[in-house]
Amino acid sequence: MSKRDAILEAATGLFAEKGFRETSMSELSRLSRVAEGTIFYHFKSKVEIFVAILDEARRTLIRELDAFQSSSRFESGLDMVQGLVSHYLYLVDSMENLFLLLHRHYPYDLAATNADCRKHLEAIYSSLFGSFEKAVARGQEDGSISPGVEPGRSARLLFALVNGVVQYRTNNLFDPKDLYPELFASVRRMLTSENGGHHLERQAG
Repeated sequence: MSKRDAILEAATGLFAEKGFRETSMSELSRLSRVAEGTIFYHFKSKVEIFVAILDEARRTLIRELDAFQSSSRFESGLDMVQGLVSHYLYLVDSMENLFLLLHRHYPYDLAATNADCRKHLEAIYSSLFGSFEKAVARGQEDGSISPGVEPGRSARLLFALVNGVVQYRTNNLFDPKDLYPELFASVRRMLTSENGGHHLERQAG
């Protein structure tokens, strides 16, 4: 592993566990086993490290979603939606520190003043929303999803529901895995109901 990668890996864990502001450069140096002077050789500031983590997260998540969709075969759009939900839950498990970081307030506070941070966050969520929207639209074409569902709006609401369940875990409230069967059943009910859009709005509210 290169020193740059070691810095980013250690910083992701520290930012996720302690928070951005609470993480010191001395801690990062100790955990990454990279001298502080070398850290500043690669990155001008702690903010630049954080933005680099988001950039890598963007690349990784988009690559993972593209690979999943291109390598998977679904009988219907509804099956594709449920496959995407399942894959997202898998990504949360396999990249735990990244999602802990994304569920903190700091990335969104920084995005208000840092254009690169905002760009990476928007790309991450646009990719997730776009994948769900594509699946919903396909389901309407093949008849597995109600025509009363608006794909773009429904994609965002579905993601909010799924991500809300995930945050029980990232906020250390409890392990939400027992809720997964009901989550999948709720997604299927909302998308196949004749009034699916209204059901989605009630669930999101």
